[in-house]
Amino acid sequence: MSSTSRGKTETPKRKVKSASSVHSVTANKPQPRPSDRLNPKTVDPFSGPLRAQSTFAAVYSKGDIPCRLVHGSVKHRLQWESPPETIHFDPLLITLAEGLRETKHPYTFVSREGFKELLLVDGAAEKAIPLLAKLVPALKAALVHTDSDVFERGLNGLVQLSAAVGPALNDHLKHLLTSLSKRLMDKKYKDQVMSGLQKLEQYGGKPSLAVIKSKVPTYSSIFS
Repeated sequence: MSSTSRGKTETPKRKVKSASSVHSVTANKPQPRPSDRLNPKTVDPFSGPLRAQSTFAAVYSKGDIPCRLVHGSVKHRLQWESPPETIHFDPLLITLAEGLRETKHPYTFVSREGFKELLLVDGAAEKAIPLLAKLVPALKAALVHTDSDVFERGLNGLVQLSAAVGPALNDHLKHLLTSLSKRLMDKKYKDQVMSGLQKLEQYGGKPSLAVIKSKVPTYSSIFS
């Protein structure tokens, strides 16, 4: 062998991925589905590390909410295991009120619709009034939440509760109106909050006006 040949060093050969192997990797990568855009916040138990569940999520996961979500082609609905009017409000109504703070589907839908539907049954007032001391903190937590959708669910839930129990809510309003007063200064929520205050006065009667004006001095009565 010549000295020239001995002086040469071999250059390592680089492996080049073939087009077929690249295509295989791409094909195996999960692709987004069109339906992902419809429910971007749907709970996926297989994505990411597990985090501690909220009280409502834990109760729902154990099957302790006596209704299930039925997916329809146009809109979803709840199917109750037994007629809602036969269900005990304690602790279910409180759990549903706490669920108004949820931000993931299906928790958002189940808590919102369940809370509304229970308050519409015959005899709802008699069942809900003894629970007001526990319902008010849950609603307040939704009203001070930074998520705008959670706030709206809290406001709607408060109005629904007021419609169900009437003047019985007046003694508890002072605990809820501070957060509404703050939202009233935000143009984004002003109309919603004002409409909510008017309904609270409507369902709470004239005695509710003094409570509302103590926290929202600029409020004008619907009865004036």
